[in-house]
Amino acid sequence: MSPSTRFPVSIKGVVLGGAERDGTPARVALLWNEREEWELPGGKLEPGETPEACLVREIREELGIAVRPGPVLDVWLYPVTDEAEVLVVTYGCETEPFDAVRWSAEHREGRLFGPAELDGLPMPEGYRRAIRSWLARVARDRTPTAGSAGAATPVTHARRAGYIAGSE
Repeated sequence: MSPSTRFPVSIKGVVLGGAERDGTPARVALLWNEREEWELPGGKLEPGETPEACLVREIREELGIAVRPGPVLDVWLYPVTDEAEVLVVTYGCETEPFDAVRWSAEHREGRLFGPAELDGLPMPEGYRRAIRSWLARVARDRTPTAGSAGAATPVTHARRAGYIAGSE
């Protein structure tokens, strides 16, 4: 590709649902697309839109939930065809707990998957990397802070770790 080549930009989010219970890890929301593979929610960055605003808009459109963008987890080129690539930027996301995925008409299905299920799913490896990265950050930061009560959710893990602004 020439130096003047421009890539479409796709902003994706790792959204964890199914709050951790009894040692069972949170599950990640994935959508089944027209290429017959699972993908993270998100979509095309529009002119004049920030990546974070795109992420919030796309996830609300696709899943019907509100998110707050966390850290960038991965950036990679996805070959859509032999001649076209898309730059994918993946964020960790904070959201209120949920146990089911509602999906828009632009996808055929939506589900929550546990970490152990990821290897067997048809999906780009870049998504798996981002999911594992966010799950590892959440797990690493799971230790409750002094004076906190009860089990923390992925939301509070991310806040405690400083990945996401806000108070508990």
